[in-house]
Amino acid sequence: MSDWQEITGGVTAPRGYRAAGITAGLKPSGLPDLALILSDVDAIAAGVFTTSHVRAAPVDYCRQRLQARGSARAILCNAGQANAATGEQGWKDALASAEALSQVLKIPADAILLASTGVIGQRIRMDALVSAMPQLVAAASETGSDAAAQAIITTDLVTKSIALETTIDDRPVRVGGICKGSGMIHPNMATLLAFVTCDAVVSTPLWQQMLSRAADKSFNQITVDGDTSTNDTLIALANGQSRTAAITEMGPEAEKLEAMLTAVCQYMAKSIARDGEGATCLIEVQVTGAPDDKAARQIAKTIVGSSLVKSAVFGRDPNWGRIAAAAGRAGVLFEQDNLKIQLGDIQLMEAGQPLDFDRAAASAYLKQAAAGAYLKEDTVLISVSVGSGSGTGKAWGCDLSYDYVKINAEYTT
Repeated sequence: MSDWQEITGGVTAPRGYRAAGITAGLKPSGLPDLALILSDVDAIAAGVFTTSHVRAAPVDYCRQRLQARGSARAILCNAGQANAATGEQGWKDALASAEALSQVLKIPADAILLASTGVIGQRIRMDALVSAMPQLVAAASETGSDAAAQAIITTDLVTKSIALETTIDDRPVRVGGICKGSGMIHPNMATLLAFVTCDAVVSTPLWQQMLSRAADKSFNQITVDGDTSTNDTLIALANGQSRTAAITEMGPEAEKLEAMLTAVCQYMAKSIARDGEGATCLIEVQVTGAPDDKAARQIAKTIVGSSLVKSAVFGRDPNWGRIAAAAGRAGVLFEQDNLKIQLGDIQLMEAGQPLDFDRAAASAYLKQAAAGAYLKEDTVLISVSVGSGSGTGKAWGCDLSYDYVKINAEYTT
């Protein structure tokens, strides 16, 4: 039983936040493309970013700002142009974006964090962005989370948001989030943007530690296609407006807050994997019996990222050999004789040996998951045990369909 409940409101569910999403003319499609998340007061800020050596200008910008300041008032996100591989001019565009918003909000430019998504190699359409700033700020409201979620998506088929509430010091504390991502998704991080708001009072170092651990159990455990993006950004703000006592070290209250933060991140991570480009179902791999949790997560991530496993799921083929092969190449030592594999409730392998199973029933299980696409019933569950160790881990992905190739073959055309 969790210590929290789901509520409405996304990033504006926590106290002291407003958000907006508008059409600024950045996307050729004419769809919403500029989002703002705004805290009424300075908020403690933490971030996790792409590990790619080819990074978008907003990624380097945010890293610098977080290191120098550790707090923020606003997050500005544009969709349509990634501002990645844009050289010195891309960096200047990032600075100019923050400056343009700061003039309208009348806050320091270094209190603004940035994110971009879209086609790599394309600069932001700066004239359109700058001229839209007054409209964007005017649109910011305590009910603006859905509009912001709509404005950050690209190839996503659905918007993605969540908010949870718990009680600390007999007062409600909330965490909300919105994210985008559908393709170019792979651990460390992946083309995903995720923004989290919280109204707890928490110290800067602890908030960063919490977010990093939450990312390891969520966004770093999803994969759609094995490609890591240039723009991956996860930013979390905590503005203290719940008026609870300050959380400065680990203890019961910190553990409760971190568990809720992790739950928000896992919900968003799964929603991204579920909405993978061309996907028909979500795949969840659960691994037990590993030497430790890190090893279990590594095995799970390898299985869910296997193109052969993903293709078999799309073909509704219960090909357990591909699961076993992926587990074996995950880089974690285990005895083959201890390997156990299960698809839903159907046992496929025990003690390293194949079992007789109802192939028609297993295929029907896969078909049933595809029929529930975009619903919570769409999950294909693969359970793997590799021994008697204490390590457990999960990873999420999606099947690999014909449409994935079509979507990405035509991405810039």
